[in-house]
Amino acid sequence: MSWLHGFTGWLTERFREPSRSGSLLVLVLRGFFGVLIIGMALFAFSYFNDKDRSDWTNGVSAFIGVLAIGSLIVFTDVMVRNKQITTISAIYFGLLLGLLLGTLFYMALEPFVKDSLAGDARGLQGIRLLITAICCYVSISTLLQTKDEFRFIIPYVEFSRQVKGGRPLVLDTSVIIDGRIADICDTRFIDTKMIVPRFVLQELQGIADSSDKLKRNRGRRGLDMLKRMQNNPKVELQMHEGSMPELRELHKVDERLVIMAKALGARVVTNDFNLNKIAQLQGVEVINLNELANALKSVALPGEALQVRLVKQGDQIGQGVGYLEDGTMIVVEQGRSYLGQDVIITVTSVLQTPAGRMIFGRIDSRAPAVAGMATAGGDKQRAETNP
Repeated sequence: MSWLHGFTGWLTERFREPSRSGSLLVLVLRGFFGVLIIGMALFAFSYFNDKDRSDWTNGVSAFIGVLAIGSLIVFTDVMVRNKQITTISAIYFGLLLGLLLGTLFYMALEPFVKDSLAGDARGLQGIRLLITAICCYVSISTLLQTKDEFRFIIPYVEFSRQVKGGRPLVLDTSVIIDGRIADICDTRFIDTKMIVPRFVLQELQGIADSSDKLKRNRGRRGLDMLKRMQNNPKVELQMHEGSMPELRELHKVDERLVIMAKALGARVVTNDFNLNKIAQLQGVEVINLNELANALKSVALPGEALQVRLVKQGDQIGQGVGYLEDGTMIVVEQGRSYLGQDVIITVTSVLQTPAGRMIFGRIDSRAPAVAGMATAGGDKQRAETNP
């Protein structure tokens, strides 16, 4: 039965739409369309069978033909998963424009064609069909290749930024390699679409293929994080080709990322401090995961008591340094003699820097028990004799 499980998995993967909220409606639509196709096939069979009862093969052929056309349409819809409104709009407007141009060209050429064909109706219809097909092909091909430059004729795409809801997030290479974005997605804190441009994916592949072992491991970690988010049913992840006319003259990834986010009305998610500043200067909103992590760290007020293990010496004489579980650095005055011990400190001040939050404190002489338990010999005796 392994083949059955494999086929079921394949079918489930193919039917899973990029937009999770609309997947059920799409399945209902496909079911309704299937019922309609079956009904039309039965009608075609009945019609051709009643027309010529002596030969029922015409009815069977019509039945199979209608089913084949409907199945082909549904199969194409299932296989083409990443549909874009710009592509559909380009085909739609290209078809309309081709029909209009075909009619105009035929009207202009009709007097000359009639004379050469001597009024042959079938010949005139054939020439009209040929001119219309050529115009439709040229129009659709042109719009598909330059659809990003024709946003002004596609109202839905042009005004999509005004639609209510969260704005999409464009992921930077640094934030993908960092990996915390995947953990945030697991918490369902982010419910908007995330976009990974093709040039960011190419940069990740270049890092993963680097001869330097450290860079190679970072690149592979980034690709693993993308695969993890892609397989997460809670995440709507989209790969964007990034083929915009504004990006043709740009080669640096950071510049292309900012311009692309500005064109899409999206926000940039990054850990790069310089990219953060460049994006803000160009009016693009940025979500910095380092700033988010600092904002979520525990808050310590002056006068509070904290327990911390001192692990190394500080920059100034007599200082000891420890860390909270969230990575917040604590600098303790006169704490060098307590290295390797758990001590109770009293917070004296808190300093917020771009790199994070730092807490300054001093040994709490009123609660020496923790220090005494963590010491041995003379240190324990010293802690017990402190007032």
